[in-house]
Amino acid sequence: MGQKKTFSTRIDDDLLKALKHLAVDTDKSIGELLEEAIAELLRKYSKPNK
Repeated sequence: MGQKKTFSTRIDDDLLKALKHLAVDTDKSIGELLEEAIAELLRKYSKPNK
């Protein structure tokens, strides 16, 4: 993927709590889950190549 950059944001408390539980359940870090979610979101909204 490339170099990692640090950034901060605000997130709904209930979403963060659920994300922390998911991280424990999947044995992944919150960062890994966020990268996975962002990649999916970008795929979802990417324009098809012509």
